[in-house]
Amino acid sequence: MDVPILLGRSLRLDYRQGNSQGRFMSGNDALREQLESKKAELSARLDRITANLRRGFEADSKERAKQFEDNEVVDALGNEARSEIAKISLALKRFDAGTYGTCSECGTDIDPDRLAAYPYADECIDCAEFDERRRSRL
Repeated sequence: MDVPILLGRSLRLDYRQGNSQGRFMSGNDALREQLESKKAELSARLDRITANLRRGFEADSKERAKQFEDNEVVDALGNEARSEIAKISLALKRFDAGTYGTCSECGTDIDPDRLAAYPYADECIDCAEFDERRRSRL
């Protein structure tokens, strides 16, 4: 029996039986493991970003200006990491509640291809597109 196993930095699925440890994993177990791994990776990155932002500034005004500019970019990266960590945490809570893969709006199953491409999805594609159209009108 083939089950999806998540590989690589992206969260794409590869259909194989078992994993490198010889333990058989269901698709949801593999997805949960990948989400937890990604969350740990992002948390470590966020720690490095925070440490980078807390370092002191150079006395030279040109160097200090460059550091301020760099910090803006680093801060934006930190905000992206925090946002993705929050999405992963919510997806893991849905796993725990048994609602992962079910649309929060209409209650239908979310297409597995959508979850493979966007594992934090809490809405089916129809509801997500409806919400997007509604937001674009505001």
